[in-house]
Amino acid sequence: MDQRPSWDEYFMEMAKLTARRSTCLRRNVGAVIVKDRHIIATGYNGAPRGIAHCDEIGGCIREKMGIGSGERHELCRALHAEQNAIIQAATLGQSIEGAAIYCTHQPCIICAKMIINAGIKRIVVQEAYPDEFAVELLADAGIRTVVLGEH
Repeated sequence: MDQRPSWDEYFMEMAKLTARRSTCLRRNVGAVIVKDRHIIATGYNGAPRGIAHCDEIGGCIREKMGIGSGERHELCRALHAEQNAIIQAATLGQSIEGAAIYCTHQPCIICAKMIINAGIKRIVVQEAYPDEFAVELLADAGIRTVVLGEH
């Protein structure tokens, strides 16, 4: 009997590990871009390179302003995990056309649009996120989204 994890489980565990690097005070998110069963790039949510993290500046601006989850993404110091993974692939000159992305959380609308334009064809998520518009847009683009553990 094969006790090894499935490929989806394997790459999701790597996304969870990547999320542990997150500096976000509200939610730790990790993403792994995979093509032909090879990891192309990883990303986690946190402040841009060289910029102080929220814990270094006295807390989360979104918390202080009472902004709910899934709202006003522009009022945040952090880039999302999916954004960082896509940027890392671009920085390294790696094509992600036709790739899959493993995310600990369902992408928001901003990340959904980036995923569509990056040519990613499959998304595997561990947890939902309160952004129905993102779900609809990804479906309209024909991108297959799988929630790990659901059939």
